[in-house]
Amino acid sequence: MDAIDKLLEEIKTEYTGEKKPKQPLPQPTNNQSFTIFTSQSDPLIDSLLADVKADFSAQDAAEELRKQQEAEQEKIRLAQIEAQKQEAIKNQAQSWLSKLDPLSSEGLWFESFAKSYPSKLAAAMDYLQNN
Repeated sequence: MDAIDKLLEEIKTEYTGEKKPKQPLPQPTNNQSFTIFTSQSDPLIDSLLADVKADFSAQDAAEELRKQQEAEQEKIRLAQIEAQKQEAIKNQAQSWLSKLDPLSSEGLWFESFAKSYPSKLAAAMDYLQNN
């Protein structure tokens, strides 16, 4: 409060016309900050600030939408790749089943393996995926 008292004293002396040797105003240190408050804000500045804030909000919303769309497109692309893999495995399993001799040792083993699956094709797909 010492700096404020000095400023008030200086203003008082200037206003009353008293001549007192001027002392230099204290400079703010790094840890001091001065904030100017006005009783009324300028409507033009408020409008400009609102416009800038709206622009940033719109940009943020557009960026978020773009990210969501990219994520959705990536999900679709991965699902398509997975579907293509499954189709390739299905074709491979059908080919393998058509060549499998049911009376061979592998054919007999596969018959018992396939009992726990809904179809021989599903069993062959699982077998080929894991081997």
